[in-house]
Amino acid sequence: MSVMDDFRMDGHVGVITGGGRGIGEGIAFAMADAGADVVVAARRENDLARVVEGVEARGGRGLAVPTDVLDRAAIDRLVAATVEAFGKITVWVNNAGGSQDSAVRDLAETPDEYWDEMIEFNLTSAFLGIRAALPHMPDGSSIVNIVSGAALNAAPHTGVYGAAKAGVVNMTMTLSRELAERRIRVNGIAPGPIFTEQFAAMFPMTEEEQEAYGNRLPTGRMGRPSDIGAGVVYLASEAGSWITGQTIAINGGHVPGSIAVVHRGE
Repeated sequence: MSVMDDFRMDGHVGVITGGGRGIGEGIAFAMADAGADVVVAARRENDLARVVEGVEARGGRGLAVPTDVLDRAAIDRLVAATVEAFGKITVWVNNAGGSQDSAVRDLAETPDEYWDEMIEFNLTSAFLGIRAALPHMPDGSSIVNIVSGAALNAAPHTGVYGAAKAGVVNMTMTLSRELAERRIRVNGIAPGPIFTEQFAAMFPMTEEEQEAYGNRLPTGRMGRPSDIGAGVVYLASEAGSWITGQTIAINGGHVPGSIAVVHRGE
């Protein structure tokens, strides 16, 4: 048996929140390439249909479930639809999250409503998804939480986001212990700079600026969604079966705060 066989995910059923584009899309395609059936959840139905088409083109079965992770009933419907279609959930990926607010503010100046919104979107939704999925996850399943480098370091001007994602990191460690009896592994990935729609909203760049930004990283390029997809396959497959409770930085060697990004219009 080749070590490459350990990366296969035949027989797995993976659910990816925020799966309609960007990193979620990269995760969906990577899991399908590895042989898994994939359920993608996001708010934009057109995006979901496109991703499912890509999953099926790779030989996997796909299911699109329009989902707003801020709606607790919608999370329950996502789980129910997955179980109805595939009978189980073996990999739950909490990818939904982030911020659409490009405002720069100190943590102590954060309005109450923005604090509540960020905690709900980035921390509470991940907890609710895991809690809903667990009764339908066989022993030996896997949970992967997509967090951020902001969770692992000081996060000036994005402190609420960092605090919320740091909560997910702690939840990752805690659940890995609490679910160990069932051999359910729980891990996290902290992506570095990847030029997704959300990244572009926060840090608008031309193609030339993207290339220059990437050239300053030790790896010589910005990240791609497939880089995170590969990490999820590693953690959720047999290849990563000796890893739990960890948050792995997949970031091209990026040190937060080491590369200045100009906010256009400032």
